[in-house]
Amino acid sequence: MVIVYDVNTETPAGRRRLRKVAKYCVDYGQRVQHSVFECVADASTMARIKHDLVQLIDLEKDSIRFYNLGNSYENKVEHHGAKPSYDAEGFLAL
Repeated sequence: MVIVYDVNTETPAGRRRLRKVAKYCVDYGQRVQHSVFECVADASTMARIKHDLVQLIDLEKDSIRFYNLGNSYENKVEHHGAKPSYDAEGFLAL
């Protein structure tokens, strides 16, 4: 799943929402660009993530998108440039 968000940061409340959304996403996925995260999770976890993130944003001012890449996601992502891709299901280097 790719999660993409745009939070209006014109107010202090908006900046707080942005921090909360980013912090939440870091717990479940890998940041691949400023407001873009790649997540590998089962269906029930993704349902919870979607629900929680929609609750964190202001639906009148912000937006969030979820792109379901499916099981063969490795073949659906093409990367060029800085920050090389990572193996989402591989081991994390500590």
